[in-house]
Amino acid sequence: MNFMAERAERADQTNTTILVVDDAAASRCALGAVLRRAGHRVVPVATAGEALSELDVRLRAGALPDVALVDVGLPDMSGFELCRRLKALPLMASLPVVHFSAASVAPSDRCRGLDAGGEAYLTVPAEPEEIQAVVRAAVRGARMRSGAENRAQDLTLLSETIVPVQTAHSPSALARAAAEGTARLTGGPAAVFVVGEGGAVYCGAHSGRKAERQPDAVAREAVARLVRRVTVTAAEDSVLDTVVPAPLWPPGIFHLRATEDVRMVVTRTRDARAAVCLTVPKPRYGDRAPGTAALVARLAQATAFAAQPLLMYQAERRVALTLQHSFLPKRLPELPGVDVVVRYEPASRETEIGGDFYAALRTGAGVLTAVGDVVGHSLDAATVMVEIRHALRAYCVEEPDPGALARRLDRMLQHYHPEITTTLCLALVDPVTGRTRIANAGHIPPLVVRDGVGAAYVPAAGPLLGLGLERPVPTEIVLEPADRLLMVTDGLIETRGTDLAVSMEQLRVSAEDAPLGTAGLCDSLLDRFGRDREDDIALLALRLTD
Repeated sequence: MNFMAERAERADQTNTTILVVDDAAASRCALGAVLRRAGHRVVPVATAGEALSELDVRLRAGALPDVALVDVGLPDMSGFELCRRLKALPLMASLPVVHFSAASVAPSDRCRGLDAGGEAYLTVPAEPEEIQAVVRAAVRGARMRSGAENRAQDLTLLSETIVPVQTAHSPSALARAAAEGTARLTGGPAAVFVVGEGGAVYCGAHSGRKAERQPDAVAREAVARLVRRVTVTAAEDSVLDTVVPAPLWPPGIFHLRATEDVRMVVTRTRDARAAVCLTVPKPRYGDRAPGTAALVARLAQATAFAAQPLLMYQAERRVALTLQHSFLPKRLPELPGVDVVVRYEPASRETEIGGDFYAALRTGAGVLTAVGDVVGHSLDAATVMVEIRHALRAYCVEEPDPGALARRLDRMLQHYHPEITTTLCLALVDPVTGRTRIANAGHIPPLVVRDGVGAAYVPAAGPLLGLGLERPVPTEIVLEPADRLLMVTDGLIETRGTDLAVSMEQLRVSAEDAPLGTAGLCDSLLDRFGRDREDDIALLALRLTD
């Protein structure tokens, strides 16, 4: 070690507090004098009992000494036993103990001291330099152990906060998870903002025991402007830690006094198209540990890393929903002889993009209705849904028979999208006679609801489209004027952990008790089954008119 490094180490280890436990007053005085000359504070006690009492008081005050110098031959218990008791207490186990003795100087005595948990053993009298060196070594070792333990605790805490961030399923959930993590790291309230392209701002807030009030649109936009201003010249992958003066911070996000500033930790996603901002009240920042700032910076980077794919999904979802809404109009064209009502609900999960669709088309042989679901949740599923719907509209002009349509759509999928499969149910209804032909391709069969009688599924089944398998002959039924034909996608009733047959029976029973009419039937079933679903929902209900 060079002179400057040694000097720095010695300076770092002065102003330490040393507990001296010795029943001999002259010895306590001599040791105290040596240690005070070296810049240490000395707390002298005469017995093991006094030492335990002193340590208990200091532990409650959060100010344990840095080292304990313990005489082996104490009157109430040996120094070895005192050391064992201290090391057995979790909150005192890290206190380094140095045994000393003028009488017990055999190698076996040194071994007993080390076995009891002591860090070193001094034979007194000793030169002041040796005493000071042993104390410095004990302090250095304890601080190194404490530093390693603190770093391990920090890394454990950081990993615990990052896991929910990495598993968040949407930008909003990501912001909430990051706010929870920031609150854990800083020990105070926190709010997190994910600022995407096109003005999209997602936020989450937390304050430990109770959640902060979610920022309103004005507050979110104000924070977004601050973030854009901060990141406009930021280097790629940099983490910016800055303080926003109280007058510039939008009110209502934290319960702050008028003079309290806010600290912002901001970083951008790798594609630089979005930014993540972790915010905490400045007076309450970093009180938990010296490394808090570094931990929050790491959390910000992890949040930005997780935000990029979620925001890409969000953009993809917007495109898919635009496709779905443009090709699935809520108002259908006039269809003579039938009353048709449709309902469509996107998945509640923000990252889910489904391929559910419906259609009601006028043909030369009657009204053709269809409900289907392209397997998968992606923009590809939504685009294939559009292709199937267009193909269905084109094919039914020449041949409206459901069986023939199912075969042609099957071949179309095999030719253009061999990796895609689709469930589809087709029904061709003659409004005059009620004669209905149904072709089912792996879909939930239609449900016929007869007013005052009950509800039953049509026994129609067949393989999914896209597999090239032989298709059965369509099932034929006759609808009475009071009957309602209900067609749904599985997003309405499918629940993880519940057998689909059970869910279908629940749907059948609910349909029996639904209000009269097609609209009442669809709306009551959506209200009963359609809340917080992870998949898109499409319903179509048809009834003959007089």
